Amino acid sequence: MTRFVGLDVSQKLTTICIVDDTGRRVWRGQCSSEPEQIDRAVRRRAGDDARIGIETGPMTPWLVHELRGRALEVVCLDARHARAALKMQINKTDQNDAEGLAQIMRTGWYRSVYVKSFDAHRARALLGARAQLVGMTTRLSNHIRGVLKTFGMLPGAMRGLPFDRRVEALLAGRDDVALIVRPMLTAWRELREQIAVFDKAVRALAKASPACRLLMSVPGIGVVSVLAYVSTIEDPTRFARSRSVGAHLGLTPRQYQSGEMDRSGRISRCGDALARTLMYEAAVVILARVKRASSLKDWAQAIARRSGAGKARVALARKLSVILHRIWCSGEPFRWSEQLAAA
Repeated sequence: MTRFVGLDVSQKLTTICIVDDTGRRVWRGQCSSEPEQIDRAVRRRAGDDARIGIETGPMTPWLVHELRGRALEVVCLDARHARAALKMQINKTDQNDAEGLAQIMRTGWYRSVYVKSFDAHRARALLGARAQLVGMTTRLSNHIRGVLKTFGMLPGAMRGLPFDRRVEALLAGRDDVALIVRPMLTAWRELREQIAVFDKAVRALAKASPACRLLMSVPGIGVVSVLAYVSTIEDPTRFARSRSVGAHLGLTPRQYQSGEMDRSGRISRCGDALARTLMYEAAVVILARVKRASSLKDWAQAIARRSGAGKARVALARKLSVILHRIWCSGEPFRWSEQLAAA
């Protein structure tokens, strides 16, 4: 008889609930949130063939990979779907949540979530750390500009001389303002140095990946955007259709249909926000900076004439995500001369 296990995980303790195929509770208890302890408790109470359900969360990749490495059947459940079922409970407790997850596993009313490898998570963490530093430098430079404007000093646009040298030139003879600005400028320089370290690591990862080198044949796709895309998708075969990638990245519009009402809304914005943002930026690059003619750019420009530049950029970002997946699956680089089929 197959037993179904629900795990409600916190940083210190994991609540475990086991039910049989009729839904009757067999056992409920707690153990430390360590794979060895969870493995021991599940095997002792539910057997080796138990089916385990765990919600998506910060500790989920580690626990899933560790438990699967111990030959346990683990399914990662979409937290949004699980929450929709668990909120029907009158009392929210860790024990009730664990039992609810076990019942979800028993009934099969769940959407399984793909758990990426640690290599993909490391690449994504690298890109996330870089994005944090880039945001910090932007906020810091904007604050420096604001301080300088108060005293009538304008560093101007980021053209010609680097930003820090422009600021230093403005601070000459203004020791009162320099006392405020120079410490921030020092921090700005240090952040830029660390971003350069991250950039070097990103280039090394992209260079070492055959998939990244292949996908960079697409216009507008650089090392940062391609690494974000590859680390988000990781396994292209998990998508039966390339069109599904656009929805996975949250680049397709929401739909509400009931009776005679059927309307489309804004894009869903689900999935990886960084990958979605970088696909949008790649679309902007194609429309504004890529001079070489292509059917891809012509297609987006036609949408811009009909519906506006904003919708054209979003549509092109979605199409780029689909094209990248198709190229990844086929193994053939981007062909400039051929007309691309509508994605």
